Amino acid sequence: MPRRPWLTLAALLGWAGLAIQLYLVLLARWQEQASLIGGLVNLFCFFTVLTNTLVATVLSQAAFGRESAARRWFLSPAISGCVTASIVLVALAYSLLLRHLWQPQGWQWLADELLHDVMPLVFVLYWWLEVPKGRLRLWHLAAWALYPTLYFAFVLLRGHEIGIYPYPFVDVARLGYGQVLVNALAVLAGFWGIGLLLLGLDRWRTRA
Repeated sequence: MPRRPWLTLAALLGWAGLAIQLYLVLLARWQEQASLIGGLVNLFCFFTVLTNTLVATVLSQAAFGRESAARRWFLSPAISGCVTASIVLVALAYSLLLRHLWQPQGWQWLADELLHDVMPLVFVLYWWLEVPKGRLRLWHLAAWALYPTLYFAFVLLRGHEIGIYPYPFVDVARLGYGQVLVNALAVLAGFWGIGLLLLGLDRWRTRA
């Protein structure tokens, strides 16, 4: 895959959003005299942060990664497609379910915009322009679903142990397991819908 100068800027934007969010979380924990390690663990329990980390990693590999098995894996159409579907899910779920719950200001607003709006658009552009087309298959959708499914299982297990859930629509203590399962299935259906759209675009781009 040929290198593009814009990919360096894209990768730096991705890491900048994560760095700002990390700084804000650790600053808040320090001011509260709470565990910084605990803050770091909590931060990476968010699907948004995990997925943006994958986005920044893929863009970094594309921009300036050395030839290696890891680079080939991250830049493969299957993995890039999974990350694309996941970051689009982040953007849609945030806009539809979470954006109205708070009004971030200052640096938190900037981090919020980068992680939920800017990087999803940037990565979709990367997928469209840079990722080879014609190699996705329907079975990839089932493999991609392992990521949100395993994340959901982890969230429920962790929440059961410590009583903390990263998102209100998976808060078992407030909603109960039945409603949380319905919510999770709805999100998974949305993820599959995004995946089917990517698969369709992949095949259309190949024919075109």
